[in-house]
Amino acid sequence: MQYRFLRRLSAVLGFALIAVSLAGCSSSSGYYRVRRGDTLGRIAQRHGANAKDLARLNRLSKPNALAVGQRLRVKPSGRRRAPVRTTHTPPPRSAQILSNLPSSITNIPASVSFALRWPAQGAIIRGFDGINNKGINIAGKEGDPVYAAADGTVVYAGNGLRGYGNLLIIRHPADFLTAYAHNRRLCIPEGQNVKRGQLIAQMGNTDSTDVMLHFELRYKGRSLDPLRYLPAR
Repeated sequence: MQYRFLRRLSAVLGFALIAVSLAGCSSSSGYYRVRRGDTLGRIAQRHGANAKDLARLNRLSKPNALAVGQRLRVKPSGRRRAPVRTTHTPPPRSAQILSNLPSSITNIPASVSFALRWPAQGAIIRGFDGINNKGINIAGKEGDPVYAAADGTVVYAGNGLRGYGNLLIIRHPADFLTAYAHNRRLCIPEGQNVKRGQLIAQMGNTDSTDVMLHFELRYKGRSLDPLRYLPAR
């Protein structure tokens, strides 16, 4: 598969992330008011920022203890933000679907069958809601193994999609994708076929305040609740 990499792709993706903010939560003044269900990571994602940078900017000693109505600065005051430099190639079209999406769907057609295995062993620390969290967050320790949830081909491995950190995306048959975010290390390069249960990454906290795996399941670009397709523990 060949990808056309565009120099302006990162800027386009950043705009798509900002566009998902709801009315009444404008940050044109450089501030944002916390809503129910918000996390620092998602706020950073919406505003093209890094969660750790926001924690430092707002002097948050407990970044995970946000209060509804709390006012956060999401842009540095009086300074132009230096451009982010990365050695990774900006994401191709296969990664864009994670930032510029139609609404989530409850289920896939009955005629389509798809089953997953657990990509990590930790507890679920945040579930799917289709709006503020388009996947599930699985807790763990730095370096814990991350496994492919199903057979497929790696179509993206990099950190060019802000808010996801070191991200790996696998394309599966029948228009499915799975995404594995915030990894410390990616173990599989783009273009390689992987088998269900194969080690693909090590858990980390890139672009996140906590060590965890953010895991998403997509069908034709739309987000699905992964718990509907994972076996019961």
